[in-house]
Amino acid sequence: MSIPTRTLGTAAPLTVSALGLGCMGMSEFYGTPDEAGGIATIHRALDLGVTFLDTADMYGPFTNEQLVGRAIADRRDEVQLATKFGNQRLPDGTRLGVNGKPEYVRAACDASLQRLGVDHIDLYYQHRVDKTVPIEETVGAMAQLVEAGKVRHLGLSEASAETIRRAHAVHPITALQTEYSLFTRDLEAEILPTLRELGIGLVPYSPLGRGILTGRLTPGSLEAGDSRNSAYFPRLNGEALEANLRLVDRIGAIAAEKGVTPGQLALAWVLAQGDDVAPIPGTRRIPYLEENVGAVAIELSSADLDGLREAVPADAVVGDRYGDLSTIDA
Repeated sequence: MSIPTRTLGTAAPLTVSALGLGCMGMSEFYGTPDEAGGIATIHRALDLGVTFLDTADMYGPFTNEQLVGRAIADRRDEVQLATKFGNQRLPDGTRLGVNGKPEYVRAACDASLQRLGVDHIDLYYQHRVDKTVPIEETVGAMAQLVEAGKVRHLGLSEASAETIRRAHAVHPITALQTEYSLFTRDLEAEILPTLRELGIGLVPYSPLGRGILTGRLTPGSLEAGDSRNSAYFPRLNGEALEANLRLVDRIGAIAAEKGVTPGQLALAWVLAQGDDVAPIPGTRRIPYLEENVGAVAIELSSADLDGLREAVPADAVVGDRYGDLSTIDA
């Protein structure tokens, strides 16, 4: 099937596939890494027209960029490549915190370019806002990367409306990456209107709620070592999970009526939020990728969208999306 494209940003526009691919889980966090499977999934994504690939230096750490680089080595021209800096880690995984210092921005970019094996990054995000460094200094350093030809477009991740405005005043911000799904809609109050006022695109991560919206995540279904088993994701554990699965059942009932899967319906809902929205569901398995791609063909009416919002009220989801929100710029 043909995947349509969408344009992120107006001052510095970037055209991407309407549906992207989050590559994080191929290397870390969601169980045993599977490099061969990840590369095969990326190749299948490109064959299907999913050309907007998302990684970060911290994933692995560092190994996910290398995996993506190997996967696209002979297909670079097909790809809109996004990566991130800012969540600083050591090779052994030790977390050093958030770093937005200009000298680190430059060093992190050079290291990412080397690991990816490319001469430029299409979309370079600050992964988390460093509250100890003025955003003007960080984005100023990022703008220098654009001037040097190392980066084409700039992005932020998990930034507040005020920070977005300040950053955009320094250099056009093409996209904000943040969590957005039927289960996470808090950005609709202030952040999404700010993005649209400024002409900034939205790249939702975890549009499937880290898998819960597919209907396949149930108590005991995750393998050992999967971070979703931990207290870091309160809504995916214990009584919260049981309560939230009842909401997923409502989505499943609507999906069954339409002849689609719950995950496809949840993705279709995100895609229907605007032509400036390009979600990046992550997977390392080709069958799940192909299922996700099927969401692009689903057309939802106003009545469908209203029905989903009624079935899953924004305040009905139990538990915070993260156990520790100290790194979120709010």
